[in-house]
Amino acid sequence: MIDLSNKRAVVIGAGRAGRAALRLLLECGASVLLLERDPSSLENDWDGQRVEIAGDELVTALEGASLVIPSPGVPRSHPLLLAAVAQGIPIWSEIELAGRCLTCPIIAITGTNGKSTTTVLIGNVLQQAGHSVFVGGNLGTPLAEAVTCGASYDYAVVEVSSFQLEWLDEFRPRVAVWLNLTADHLDRYEGIEDYAEAKASLLDQLDPSGVAVLNRDDSTVWRYRDRVAGEVFSFGLDAVERGVYFDRGEAVVRRDGETRVALSGRPLRGAHNCENMMAAVAVAATLGVSQEAIETALDGTTGLPHRLEFVGERGGAKFFDDSKATNIGAVEKSIASFEDRIILLLGGYDKGGDFRALRSSLAARVERVVCFGAAGPSIAAQLDGAVGCDVVRGVADAVLSAASRARPGQSVVLAPGCASFDEFRDFAERGRRYRALVEAL
Repeated sequence: MIDLSNKRAVVIGAGRAGRAALRLLLECGASVLLLERDPSSLENDWDGQRVEIAGDELVTALEGASLVIPSPGVPRSHPLLLAAVAQGIPIWSEIELAGRCLTCPIIAITGTNGKSTTTVLIGNVLQQAGHSVFVGGNLGTPLAEAVTCGASYDYAVVEVSSFQLEWLDEFRPRVAVWLNLTADHLDRYEGIEDYAEAKASLLDQLDPSGVAVLNRDDSTVWRYRDRVAGEVFSFGLDAVERGVYFDRGEAVVRRDGETRVALSGRPLRGAHNCENMMAAVAVAATLGVSQEAIETALDGTTGLPHRLEFVGERGGAKFFDDSKATNIGAVEKSIASFEDRIILLLGGYDKGGDFRALRSSLAARVERVVCFGAAGPSIAAQLDGAVGCDVVRGVADAVLSAASRARPGQSVVLAPGCASFDEFRDFAERGRRYRALVEAL
């Protein structure tokens, strides 16, 4: 635990990460000013402790501050962050704070798609090997809780988003995993290169004695391999002298010898999950985990909620929830997971994605698109007749429209390609609402 006694910290945002950071700051001895857009909505769960609560536009917030910790959703352009930079006040992400307090090795996983599944896979592999493992981060449980929960861990396996990687200094993962990069969050970044740089900062933080596990089939990810100070251990489809590659349903591991791990027949299906499993196998190889533990973990890991999750069947048509598909690349992977033509639900809060990139995939694999939410009209305009479109108001209308058109044997897939903030708090709430609507049909 680091000593922040007699220090004043400012936490911007009272979401899960902000609250977890606040609790850890208190344990480190700091006093905390918590800023939230609507402070009246917060109950002071820290009554009697060293916590003040105020609105996030408090102009005097930085007076006497020694440290600022923004929640991941707070953009770099926030006036208080700009002011802190100008005044030389350190800014740490929540994972930076947690990383300074942890003594166990950290395995950090980033990428546009597949982060959560790969994080769970790696956690399960290490648990099967007999280790005590914290699994969390952007996946759900903030990394700071690995410190405040009072448990002792052999490893911390943490999913990290580009937002969490923006304010790092001494965060030092033992293993850094970069799965892929496709256009996303272009409402926050100046372009895909700016987004890629945010992801690549994870490689800059790698422990010099550590390992970067990179997807060599992703040209953007592979381009950054020269930024790695430690070892690069890659995965991909084609055979290599050192790394992991795919051969007839198996992951072939070449590192201090050769081993083969069967991927076919595991609960996780689809080409995208093949990549996720190869990444997990690559990490396991760098940590010396036995083949038996790897295979047991692969057999015991099923799909996560809202990631191509089967919801139900009505009139011979099947409904799937891929609410986590919040960018164009994820939508493409979702479409590719089905052999028959599908009815696709696209829409929500637009993050700046270019839906024109989907035209060829839609024309080949999709029967009809239902565009919904704030982005619905714009998406329909971008598709420009590549496939038949219905434009409706929200998720409820989208389900009704799709159900009225679905024929026996077809699949209806919610893979929105957008954030959820026009209707819902997050993708999980959107997925739960979708399930309820389908079950009510």
